[in-house]
Amino acid sequence: MDDKEILGHIDELIRTEHELRAKLAAGQLTSEQEHAQLRSTEEALDQCWDLLRQRRAKREFGEDPSGSAARPADEVEHYLQ
Repeated sequence: MDDKEILGHIDELIRTEHELRAKLAAGQLTSEQEHAQLRSTEEALDQCWDLLRQRRAKREFGEDPSGSAARPADEVEHYLQ
């Protein structure tokens, strides 16, 4: 997956996030359903952003960005900020 594809996937996930929030506001989802789906979407977003940062860092230091790989969600979710 190249940077454009990753950014495209990020855009899709952001749209999904907005749709979930709109469905909750419209009463089409319970807060439990929204929370579960939103958590999954947010984890996927974090993985995409992490992958994009990996690729950019490799490129910055003259390495091949194609060697980057998505890390597991539990690893990405527990990074210290």
